[in-house]
Amino acid sequence: MIESITDCLEFLKETIVPVVARADDGDDEPESTDGNEDDEEEEDEEDDEEEEEEELQDPLETLRDECKETPKGQHLVKHYMECAERVKLEQAQPGYAELDHKEDCVEEFFHLQHYLDSCASPRLFDKLK
Repeated sequence: MIESITDCLEFLKETIVPVVARADDGDDEPESTDGNEDDEEEEDEEDDEEEEEEELQDPLETLRDECKETPKGQHLVKHYMECAERVKLEQAQPGYAELDHKEDCVEEFFHLQHYLDSCASPRLFDKLK
């Protein structure tokens, strides 16, 4: 059972977003060290651009985190986490598999996600480039 919203979102992201790796260009020859400074500068610029891309953070996640800190957001997160804890304890009980009714936290999860989306969406497009 997923214990928190962030774990759930990370799980969804990992299952939906494809993993992409750079292909090897097949150049097994070592680069010459002729002192060609132009090539080194271009490589440095490319490295800087890659570092900048890695540092970018999704503004939606930032806004959602801010919304979680509001009083209503804290209440909904607390309610969801309490439900997740109840479910976890219930699953540890003997005879859980034979129960006719098993509690889940779908309703609490959707209430929380609805609030986070409605809180973050009006401010999201102002932060996008």
